[in-house]
Amino acid sequence: MASLGATPGRAPQATGLGEAMASFPSPAPVRGPEEAAEEQDEEEPAEIHLCVLWSSGYLGIAYYDTSDSTIHFMPDAPDHESLKLLQRGLEISKQRLLSGNYSFIPDSMTATEKILFLSSIIPFDCLLTVRALGGLLKFLGRRRIGIELEDHNVSVPILGFKKFVLTHLVSIDQDTYSVLQIFKSESHPSVYKVASGLKEGLSLFGILNKCRCKWGEKLLRLWFTRPTRDLEELNSRLDVVQFFLLPQNLDIAQMLHRLLSHIKNVPLILKRMKLSHTKVSDWQVLYKTVYSALGLRDACRSLPQSIQLFRDIAQEFSNDLHHIASLIGKVVDFEGSLAENRFTVLPNIDPEIDEKKRRLMGLPSFLTEVARKELENLDSRIPSCSVIYIPLIGFLLSIPRLPSMVEASDFEIEGLDFMFLSEEKLHYRSARTKELDALLGDLHCDIRDQETLLMYQLQCQVLARATVLTQVLDLASRLDVLLALASAARDYGYSRPHYTPQLLGVRIQNGRHPLMELCAQTFVPNSAERGDDKGRVKVITGPNSSGKSIYLKQVGLITFMALVGSFVPAEEAEIGAVDAIFTRIHSCESVSLGLSTFTIDLNQVAKAVNNATEQSLVLIDEFGKGTNTVDGLALLAAVLRHWLALGPTCPHIFVATNFLSLVQLQLLPQGPLVQYLTMETCEDGNDLVFFYQVCKGVASASHASHTAAQAGLPETLIARGKEVSDLIRSGKPIKPVKELLKEKQMENCQTLVDKFLNLDLEDPNLDLDMFMSQEVLPAATTIL
Repeated sequence: MASLGATPGRAPQATGLGEAMASFPSPAPVRGPEEAAEEQDEEEPAEIHLCVLWSSGYLGIAYYDTSDSTIHFMPDAPDHESLKLLQRGLEISKQRLLSGNYSFIPDSMTATEKILFLSSIIPFDCLLTVRALGGLLKFLGRRRIGIELEDHNVSVPILGFKKFVLTHLVSIDQDTYSVLQIFKSESHPSVYKVASGLKEGLSLFGILNKCRCKWGEKLLRLWFTRPTRDLEELNSRLDVVQFFLLPQNLDIAQMLHRLLSHIKNVPLILKRMKLSHTKVSDWQVLYKTVYSALGLRDACRSLPQSIQLFRDIAQEFSNDLHHIASLIGKVVDFEGSLAENRFTVLPNIDPEIDEKKRRLMGLPSFLTEVARKELENLDSRIPSCSVIYIPLIGFLLSIPRLPSMVEASDFEIEGLDFMFLSEEKLHYRSARTKELDALLGDLHCDIRDQETLLMYQLQCQVLARATVLTQVLDLASRLDVLLALASAARDYGYSRPHYTPQLLGVRIQNGRHPLMELCAQTFVPNSAERGDDKGRVKVITGPNSSGKSIYLKQVGLITFMALVGSFVPAEEAEIGAVDAIFTRIHSCESVSLGLSTFTIDLNQVAKAVNNATEQSLVLIDEFGKGTNTVDGLALLAAVLRHWLALGPTCPHIFVATNFLSLVQLQLLPQGPLVQYLTMETCEDGNDLVFFYQVCKGVASASHASHTAAQAGLPETLIARGKEVSDLIRSGKPIKPVKELLKEKQMENCQTLVDKFLNLDLEDPNLDLDMFMSQEVLPAATTIL
């Protein structure tokens, strides 16, 4: 609101002059990037809406991800069954796909061109996939996902279609993810983050997640949930990681990391543009994202084009990015937009807008002169007046309220139309203010309307090039993940794994547990030999706390890291064909399951027995300890004998156990498939020294007494336990401890004497016979 006053005896002065707007073409916004990023991340939790069709052994899948407003689809997974579909449903689904309103398809395309364009993205020959896509679109249209409060003519924004496949995936269940600590969620310690959910704890994902942008972190999590056997994909990832590990490439890696930190949530911005909900910060973030993408393109063009990712970035980051950046930089006035909290344009974009802004900025001196002329025609009792401009209302004459003006009738002034009273100021319309309204109009609203129209035109230009922005996000997030893996490999001393799909099992030389080595002062590396025709089943024995469980998890984690395309904590790692990882290490107990601990253990082993193939890796730790010793030992032996009976098609199995009878009683068949390993230890007097080194052989004892002493149990209990253990081992009867028995007899005698001394022998009602029968005689059996 501009307010200009005139007072007798002095020159009129501006009392509320607005600031002049200046252009801001720099890619760096006025507000800090952290604030923009925080506002950018304020979004609803992502939802996945999935449509699945299964018919005669054919599977079609499509799902909509609200986080990036993209539909993902999987082409039909075929088998040899004949396919019988309802043609009506198929045709409706095709029509629904072809008639959709997609922002990535230019409006200038004809119907035929649109069909050809969609045919290059969607496999219309995959009939189940088309039906799944049609059903998903119908569901989105009915539920109006994300646009529940919009007008009915507004459709659900779809920014793209992406294909995915489920082939080459390695099967890993939730228990394995949990026990290997691949993911670990913890409550956030900050009181300000309690409502926002969980944070990542000490986990493999946590130590490898050095991503700089949100979408890189999202892609890394996706890779972790989809480990693959696709050697071409894995080697392409490793090639990039290896390139950035070279010392001469450290500077370029750091520069790319800095650029990636400016890649923000482009899908959310495009969704807001599609719904006309764009914020001022969206233009800032998009401008900086596009400029950073151009920096990534220029940097990748100078890198070896033999690496697929660098070649893709150099080619796919087209000149459309420069066009978008140039448009935004030439049109959007970032500084003015922040000052007014709305979209404003730079000068010299629209002459009509510039003229109206000059009028608006020139109002102070002009309204001062108008106020002086108005004051000359007012009552001499009025000391001053001002002419003000209020958007949507127009120009008004404002005069101070006089003491004589008490009732509403006192506000009437001849020649003026009273409007309202505000803050002891009376506001009127005069002939001059009406003339100003007719001459100048509502400048402020006119400027807003014209700038909003320009914003809409700019949005259309950006949305027409949404495809390249989607490519930016996909390739930048991939580069971010591989840079993060390279940074972790450099920090932790990882090496590149090698793949030999024609062989089975894994071979690891001097491997390390990626989490334990960060927590322990020293860590002893261990190797694992491949189990081709020999040693397919490795039985590991050793004392408690000697490192058996860590060794199993180490083998599982190194294999998993290799299957997501990461370098691994080992001197060398050779990964054969692996189609699944099964574990029975920890019992994931829960009251909601309604199952006992041992039942949960059995379920985990049953998954491995029923689903493991010759290419599977199976890790079993202390199976059978949850029930009777004999029954548990029998179950463990039965499971292992079942796998050994498969011969060369036996899975690659690592079993850690304290059931030494498994070896002593020769419960497993002799043959090359079984290899016995133990954790090396040394007895030094009464102490047991752990070397944490895997070697061939079988443990001679569990050394449970040593572990009990470390846990703080009293020495008398430990000594008694060793004595009972020796008696059981030798087959002799177990007798009570004499000292404990004598001590108990003395306590019973003292109790009986105390009861006798408390008797009142002079009491005529005392019954000594009853006392003898109920107290003395029963106590005699424990005393004598």
